[in-house]
Amino acid sequence: MEHDTGAHPERAERIRALDTALSEQDWLGYQPREAPAVVEDALLAVHPPEHVESVRRHCETGTAFDLDTPTSPGSWDAALHAAGGAVALVDALLDGEASTGFCALRPPGHHAEVARAMGFCLFANISVAARHAIDVRGAERVLILDWDVHHGNGTQAIFHSAPEVLFASIHQWPFYPGTGALGDAGSGAGEGYTINLPVPRGSGEDEWLALVEHVVVPASRTFGPDLILVSAGFDAHRDDPLGECSLEAVSFAHMARHVRSLAEELGVPVGAVLEGGYDLEALTASAAATMEALSAGGKPRSVEPGPLVAAVAEQVGRYWPEVGG
Repeated sequence: MEHDTGAHPERAERIRALDTALSEQDWLGYQPREAPAVVEDALLAVHPPEHVESVRRHCETGTAFDLDTPTSPGSWDAALHAAGGAVALVDALLDGEASTGFCALRPPGHHAEVARAMGFCLFANISVAARHAIDVRGAERVLILDWDVHHGNGTQAIFHSAPEVLFASIHQWPFYPGTGALGDAGSGAGEGYTINLPVPRGSGEDEWLALVEHVVVPASRTFGPDLILVSAGFDAHRDDPLGECSLEAVSFAHMARHVRSLAEELGVPVGAVLEGGYDLEALTASAAATMEALSAGGKPRSVEPGPLVAAVAEQVGRYWPEVGG
C-alpha cells in the first residue's frame, strides 16, 4: 500500500480492491498469509548488487526510473515483500503445504531485467522465486507461463539461456515492450526453452485458449517441470485500459483449469504471481476466477487449434514436435 505511484495505473487501489473482493468471498477457501521480505541471497541470485542498491537509492529519494516506473520511500519495502512473497509461495508449495497458491502483491515483476527496473517493475519477483526453487529447493525444472497482455521481457532475459526453465509467454504483438517475437526461442543451452506466442490486438478467448491447450500444455508435458508458476496478468481483459485484447474473467479460469489439469497429471504444485491488470472490476473478477479454477480444478474447456496455432506450430515444433495437434 505504501508503494505510492500517484495516478499511475499500477496503484495501491489494485490491492485494496483485491483485498475487499476476496475478503467478501472468504478468500475462496485460500489461507491468507503475510508476505515476508525477501532475503538478500535470493535477490542476488538474479540481480547484481548494483541493481539492488540502485533500487534502494531510487526508492529512498522517490526518484522514478522512467515515466512508467515511479518509486516512493515506501516502494523499497513493497518491492522486498513482493519478491519475498513469491519466494514464500514457492516454499509453501514445495513443502507440500498446499497444491496451489496465489501471490497477490505489488509492484509486479516480469518486466524487470537482470540489471534494469522498467515497466512498473523493480525486482523480477517470479524469476527470483523460480531461481530459489532450483538453487535452494532442488527443483530440476520449472515452467513459467506468462499470460499478461505484455511480454515478460525480464523473465525471458533472465532465463534466456537456461534449459532448467521453460518460459512460455502469450502476449499482444506488436506491443510494449517490443520483445517476444515468435522466432525468439532462447539462446545457447536454453535454445528452445523460450516459447513466444504473440497474438494480434483484439484476440479473444478461443485464440488464447488454443495456444495454452495445443502449444503450452503439450510442450510442458514433455518438459516435465517439478513446479509450475504463472505470471498472472489480467490486462488482456476486454475492459483493461492498457491492453487491447478481449478476454473475459471466465477466460482466465479456462486457462487456469488447463494449468491445474497439467499440474495434476504431472503431480506437481502450481502457483500464480500477480502481474498486470488495471481495471479494478476486471482485475478482481479475473483474479477470483483464476484462484477458483486453480483450487477447484475441473474439466478444461477445449477449443480447436485454429489458424493461430498452425502459424506458430512450425516454429515451436522445431523444439517441441508434439505441439499443434
